Amino acid sequence: MAARCLWAARGRVRPLLAARAASDGRARPLPFSTATQRTAGEDCGSEDAPPRTERALKLRAVKLEKEVQDLTVRYQRAVADGENIRRRTQRCVEDAKIFGIQSFCKDLVEVADLLEKTAGCVSEEAEPGDQKLILEKIFRGLSLLEAKLKSVFAKHGLEKMTPIGAQYDPHEHELICHVPAGAGVQPGTVALVRQDGYKLHGRTIRLARVEVAVESQRRL
Repeated sequence: MAARCLWAARGRVRPLLAARAASDGRARPLPFSTATQRTAGEDCGSEDAPPRTERALKLRAVKLEKEVQDLTVRYQRAVADGENIRRRTQRCVEDAKIFGIQSFCKDLVEVADLLEKTAGCVSEEAEPGDQKLILEKIFRGLSLLEAKLKSVFAKHGLEKMTPIGAQYDPHEHELICHVPAGAGVQPGTVALVRQDGYKLHGRTIRLARVEVAVESQRRL
């Protein structure tokens, strides 16, 4: 009913406006433009908007649900991959703890073989009463063992500390006792080593047990 009234009013007003525009010599925009008609049409059809909006929301909900499912699957896969990596890393760490000294042990086996051969050679070839020959074989065997051990230690970064004359360092030396500083011995330095210390790649793994020289007290 309202639309019919608008069309009727438009039909009455348009001739008047056209005549006035002709008398003035210039065109004037008509009040009922296409935009006004389109707006009116949209307003008249606004009753259909809720169904379209509802369908759009349903489609949007389905799309979001699918995205959530995809993200859930990807998350579960990422968690599974992380757990597998953690297990492999833990296994590698355990293997490193167990077999990390494998190379060192192989070199020590050669030292053990050398010691076994020396002991067997002395026990089989030595005659009763020939002590000099026995001692010479023992000395040669021990010399070979010492040289082999030094090469093994150097190969694996194991260094022996014999700090005689060095300044006392509590991070490298274990103090056993103090001794009076003698001739040529500075107070606060290591005067005697009771047990050698060792470093592995520059890190102290066993302190050297030492006696440290101190300045002797003079009696008045």
